Amino acid sequence: MSYEYDRLRVEIEDGVAFATIENPPINVMTSALFGDLSGFAQQVAGDDAVRAVVLRSDDPDFFIAHFDVEAILEFPIDRPAKRAKAAADNPFHAMCETYRTMPKATIAEIGGRVGGGGSELAASCDMRFGALGKTVINQPEVAIGILPGGSGTQRLPRLLGRGRALEVILGCDDLDAETAERWGYLNRALPAQELRPFVTRLARRIAGFPAGAIAEAKASALSAEPPFDDGLIEEGFRFQGLVRTPEAQRLMRAFMDHGGQTREGEMRLAELCTELDER
Repeated sequence: MSYEYDRLRVEIEDGVAFATIENPPINVMTSALFGDLSGFAQQVAGDDAVRAVVLRSDDPDFFIAHFDVEAILEFPIDRPAKRAKAAADNPFHAMCETYRTMPKATIAEIGGRVGGGGSELAASCDMRFGALGKTVINQPEVAIGILPGGSGTQRLPRLLGRGRALEVILGCDDLDAETAERWGYLNRALPAQELRPFVTRLARRIAGFPAGAIAEAKASALSAEPPFDDGLIEEGFRFQGLVRTPEAQRLMRAFMDHGGQTREGEMRLAELCTELDER
């Protein structure tokens, strides 16, 4: 099977699909990158030759910055928000659910910063590994007047517990790798030079086992989780409602004006989130 994408470099080795995100300068999840990640998820989910999937980035500072705020500002807001009939009606939710439910092991190798929709994608994977002193998690949405609308309000409480999830969601502050491991966001936080070798070895180890056993074990583990659909529908409705508010429109523009989606601004994202009302 051929994997050709503009912003993903995909290599299949020993039953593992290594997908390297390449959307410079800081791997913002633009609509184009989202399309590649979504298309890859659908394609690899049906590839019998693949038993494990690894998402990674070669940018030492960024895994995925967050979803493109400029794209959110282009969302149509001339009509009232509507509650979806099914979670799959939301394309971003559908993509995340594909990574969560596909009959393969899905692993996020987070070597740098991850925020917003990138964090929500990582949280949808089966496992997440980070680098001490390099990996930083941030959900900046509340600071710009919206909420994590790509499944974060549903996945983070299940990973971290309600109190810690709300600290991340409402605080819009950086979560370092050591704390993220202790709280359950990361499976392990490793020295930076050990991250890629460890993830590569684990993915290849998993892919060496019977495909049917991998799929059935994952399906059984998924059956232990409460359903996501109702929560995702509610999150999507509330996200769409907030996007339509004048405050969110103003704050998202202020975010861009203050250096959002630039390398300098994103390296100090936690501080930037506190400056949006300063004029």
